[in-house]
Amino acid sequence: MTVLVIVLKTIVAVLSVLLSLLILLHKGKGGGLSDMFGGGLTANAGTSGVAERNLNRWTVGIAILWAVLIVSISLIAKTI
Repeated sequence: MTVLVIVLKTIVAVLSVLLSLLILLHKGKGGGLSDMFGGGLTANAGTSGVAERNLNRWTVGIAILWAVLIVSISLIAKTI
């Protein structure tokens, strides 16, 4: 069981980094930190609607997988 927990924790760590990068790829909606660092200037040069939708799907899918793995690790740790 310990090997399984170590593998799951490693996958969670990789997914955490990937999820952070995917969130940073999203287009800023304005009024936040993205405007402070020049995101407002490139608002018109953002991604197309299809690319933004696919990015949203990947982000949500990885976030759900991340949450499921966290719950799985806690349930496995509870039974040990």
